[in-house]
Amino acid sequence: MTTCVLSGGVGAARILAALSQVLDTSEFFGLVNTGDDLDLHGLRICPDLDTITYTLAGLNNQETGWGLTGETWRVMKELEILGGEAWFSLGDRDLATHLYRTQRLAQGADLTTITAELTSKLGSPVTLLPATNHLMPTRFTTSMGASISFQEYFVKFHHDVVISHIDLSAAQEATLTDQARSALAAASRVVIAPSNPLVSIGPLLAIPGVSELLQAKRDQVVCVSPIVGGNALKGPADRLMRELGFEASAFGVATLYQDLASSIVIDHADADLAGAIEALGMTCIVTDTIMDGGPISRALAEAVLNA
Repeated sequence: MTTCVLSGGVGAARILAALSQVLDTSEFFGLVNTGDDLDLHGLRICPDLDTITYTLAGLNNQETGWGLTGETWRVMKELEILGGEAWFSLGDRDLATHLYRTQRLAQGADLTTITAELTSKLGSPVTLLPATNHLMPTRFTTSMGASISFQEYFVKFHHDVVISHIDLSAAQEATLTDQARSALAAASRVVIAPSNPLVSIGPLLAIPGVSELLQAKRDQVVCVSPIVGGNALKGPADRLMRELGFEASAFGVATLYQDLASSIVIDHADADLAGAIEALGMTCIVTDTIMDGGPISRALAEAVLNA
């Protein structure tokens, strides 16, 4: 029995770590969003893949939620002094990952192969599969009409601009890797991680074939709401949902996934929404969803698997 976790960023890293408390790491894998990836300073940077890898390897910076522990920033500080583009801050240790990835790409290796090499070298025990081997950048249209990249929105502008449209056209033209397609098709259970449903999971679902595979096994798909009490646990998911006309609640998340997932796990803070969610034709499981890395995380993983 194999579990596939549709993954993006910190929320996915936490649920994958929680699953490792109750499953052998050979029994599940992460299918990871690459819509956040970018080329900068001549380097290929894959934020979601790296955040998850660092977290599962026990190397993540717990203060920021991204990057590596014990990080220093000398290169970026020097770059800023020189007048270079330093808004996307790369730590000195983190740079080694991007340098290695870029070197291997230049040698002809694909992203799937390189990801396997990096998870092995860095000590992450969980298999991570990028959904595609090619760039599929997510872009945003602001309320002022400007088009900006995901990282400009998230990092440069600190997600403090109003968004009127998310452009997933690059994902819609992407090709699911053979490894990702085979693994997803063979999975006996699919978990949609508590990641931003619009910009972390949305790009995955936009890749041709992914939504169709999930619809075919809807009874085996469970999602975990990243919205608790009307607020995102991390990041701008709640604001984005409101700006784009969705209800920023566990119910709103359920409406986004109702055609793909037969079950949803929500927090006790949203227990009053269970009836409305079940009216959508979904089983609603209520438990603690704010993961602590310990007993609560383990209990959540068990609830997800039992769903």
